[in-house]
Amino acid sequence: MSRHPESPLALTRELIARRSLTPEDAGCQALLAARLGAIGFACETIQRGDVTNLWARRGSGAPLFCFAGHTDVVPSGPLGEWHSDPFVPSVREGRLYGRGAADMKSSIAAFILAAEAFVRERPAHRGSLALLITSDEEGPSVDGTVRVVELLKKRGVQLDYCLVGEPSSSEKLGDVIRNGRRGSLSGRLTVRGVQGHVAYPERVRNPIHLAAPALAELAGTLWDQGNEFFPPTSWQASNIHAGTGAGNVVPGLLELDFNFRYATSSTEQSLRTRFEAILERHGLEYAVDWSSSGRPFLTQPAALVEAVSRAIGRHMGIEPALSTGGGTSDGRFIADICAQVVELGPPNLSIHKLNEHIALRDLELLPRIYLDILRDLLP
Repeated sequence: MSRHPESPLALTRELIARRSLTPEDAGCQALLAARLGAIGFACETIQRGDVTNLWARRGSGAPLFCFAGHTDVVPSGPLGEWHSDPFVPSVREGRLYGRGAADMKSSIAAFILAAEAFVRERPAHRGSLALLITSDEEGPSVDGTVRVVELLKKRGVQLDYCLVGEPSSSEKLGDVIRNGRRGSLSGRLTVRGVQGHVAYPERVRNPIHLAAPALAELAGTLWDQGNEFFPPTSWQASNIHAGTGAGNVVPGLLELDFNFRYATSSTEQSLRTRFEAILERHGLEYAVDWSSSGRPFLTQPAALVEAVSRAIGRHMGIEPALSTGGGTSDGRFIADICAQVVELGPPNLSIHKLNEHIALRDLELLPRIYLDILRDLLP
């Protein structure tokens, strides 16, 4: 019986060497499927447009535990500012460097090593073990995990536990578990006025002047109080444009991009209703083009959070903090078919940056933590 999984260094290096710039998978999932198939997983490739998705499952019973993640990475940025080629994995000073080292090819390698060790130990394990891997997390996220979830929902598949390998940790591996994420609701507000010469104010309706009081109220509004796990909902204006390019012309149109990051204390509809009520109160002639990229989700402390916390305590000697901070993740889609979703992965200090890296010690410990979680939940 294997006490620990093998080192994930070699597999992580193989994955980093594949230039899987979103939405490309560059053969990463075929490599994963080959290893999973060898230990009894049924592997299904789900192609949607340019996006490659992998659904792999071993077993048919309950509970169903799923690892979830992505093989795509963000662009490298200026190559000359990297200390080594981002797609030639390099080990130096106790770290592995390369694009995807932390976000999140190390987590995917750890999934595989943990699954292999678990199957060796318990070939007739209880329940089912699955992996859901996409190449569309760093992109628009329209043909990736969300499509697989739709397919699983049609098949009546319900996950009991899902661990997303996003780099959730802050300063030290395991110091933070993401047990939820805020929802993201964006929009483009168009305010109409009447264009004209600045010297004839009686003949114009300046949309900048008209919108300013409403924008001040929007910025000052307390949308909710948040709750035990979420901070209050935030509204932020991200871009504003008005003007014809001429200094002596009042524009006829103002456009504003904005975003709500919202807690479970609010809903998409409640925010839209309150937002538009403020515009109405200020008498604006307006239109709003709304776009939702994910509802908030929350996993209350229960079996999954407890199992993850125990594994971190055993290997890291720390008690992790629960957090719903940060941006969105594919957990927002998986929550539709899974009541318990958490994120646990490497520290996120270098993700999306030049010289992305993971400490070799963290790389060795991550599959051990994942393996202990499997031992706990699929005894």
